Amino acid sequence: MTSVYSEVEKSPERSQIDVETPAPALGVWHPPPAYPPPALAPARTSDGRTIAALLAAIGGIVLGIPLGLPGMMLGTLAYFLGKSAVSRIDSSQGAIGGRGAAVASWVLGAVAMGIGAVVTLVWLVVVLNSLNQPA
Repeated sequence: MTSVYSEVEKSPERSQIDVETPAPALGVWHPPPAYPPPALAPARTSDGRTIAALLAAIGGIVLGIPLGLPGMMLGTLAYFLGKSAVSRIDSSQGAIGGRGAAVASWVLGAVAMGIGAVVTLVWLVVVLNSLNQPA
């Protein structure tokens, strides 16, 4: 039994173009459905408190590492803004999005408060120790 390709290789007068390829089979046509396509879901907006809390939390961490006190203040602001945004998003029944960012800002606010408290305590010890040195 010989294949088409072996015959092409054997006979030099036939080329690859001369080999007949079958026509593609067409499927059965179905009419489109009678009902309209589904409507697009409305875009969910993020709560403004979420963005403010996230910026305050990041700023609290950035400023809390070298200075301490701004980290405590911005961390507290981010914590309460994040908590408020989470409760507002939960009560909106899905109309407002951004719950993940609100929880992240809430947690980062607590981290900024902790970093600010530790760094403020370290600065307080350093300043009091330098004032207590004999002249």
